[in-house]
Amino acid sequence: MPATGPATGPLAEPATGPAATEPATGPAATEPATGPAATEPAAYRATAPDAGGPAGARTGVAVVGAGILGVLIAREILTRDPAATVTVLDRDMIGSGATRRSAGLHFPRGANDTVRTLAAESERFYADLHTARPDLPIHPLGMTVLAPESAEERLREVYLPEAKLRWTTELPPVVGPLPENFGAWEGDGCQYADVHALTQLLAAELRPRVAFREGVAVTSVAAGPGGARLTLTGGATLTAEHVVIAPGPWLAEPAWRDLVAPLGARVKKIVALHIDRAPAPGDRAVVLHAEDAFLLPFHHRGHWLFSYTCREWDVDPAAVDPALTAGHLREARALLTRYAPDLAAHCRSGRVFCDAYGPGGTPLVTELDPYGRLVFAGAASGSGYRLAPALAARAADLIPSLPSPRKATT
Repeated sequence: MPATGPATGPLAEPATGPAATEPATGPAATEPATGPAATEPAAYRATAPDAGGPAGARTGVAVVGAGILGVLIAREILTRDPAATVTVLDRDMIGSGATRRSAGLHFPRGANDTVRTLAAESERFYADLHTARPDLPIHPLGMTVLAPESAEERLREVYLPEAKLRWTTELPPVVGPLPENFGAWEGDGCQYADVHALTQLLAAELRPRVAFREGVAVTSVAAGPGGARLTLTGGATLTAEHVVIAPGPWLAEPAWRDLVAPLGARVKKIVALHIDRAPAPGDRAVVLHAEDAFLLPFHHRGHWLFSYTCREWDVDPAAVDPALTAGHLREARALLTRYAPDLAAHCRSGRVFCDAYGPGGTPLVTELDPYGRLVFAGAASGSGYRLAPALAARAADLIPSLPSPRKATT
């Protein structure tokens, strides 16, 4: 992927759903965090210049969070420097957080130039990966975008040239008559993945070179001019030259809560309905542009998935009930009835989880301390899988010991 320069602030796609209409709390992180959250004793504890402290294990880079982003960060680091020492830690198993529940839909769009660049990089990454490893659970499929006819100019702005967006009068079989003054456009470059399985497979390939510590929580993070030190469950320590924190929606963990809070990221509930109807082999993804929703033929599971915008903000991922509520079902069915009424009656189950959103829907890749030892990567605003390769590269850009310009390969 071509280099676009190191990232020192937010990288993001403004949301087309609630993140665009509901303001985030807290300041946007346009520069590395060097204010009170980085320097107050309660939030920032400097180590000795050699990043010493209690005796414990050492590593070049510690990645906290073993979701799709954390695993791709480890992969990116080793792509640039095969001799690097990398440790990936997760309080649960690899890919067991939001990654496990991700729909894994990728389509080539971005609401601004920065995100279009990120989306284009990620699309090339996944296309090359699928070519090199056709056994991986990445599934190309067609795409149809439904939107008001008046939105055509905007659609051509946000979708990448690679999408080759084109007007069509042929609607997907699952779509009913469109609302008045609506149109349909076909596009290329769409795919979806079994993100949990993909993350597991990529991690398995990395195991000979990466130390994975599953079921190990980070209880504190300390950094100084010479490095960083993590305290782990049971009192063990891990000293690292750099730490990349990729926590998914777990922004409020005590170890990094005070460091991350000034970034202004928030956590939102995500709801997706499982439609008990098997997709046909040629069925396409259907994007409801104005509603920030989509229908996805989950061929590998034998049903459709309908993701719509839930507006429940500032939730705790540890306390979110994974069960659908009657309200979720009513909201989803009402929206689905407008576009695919035959499917609405088949919505009976689904998945509930949460995701982190940056201010205005802006993903964040930024330094957290004045010494550049701690990096935050995430708040991908519902696009974690879609933008993960490019965000992983931006996180690696903030590790000065790695070669640059980057040469990300599959």
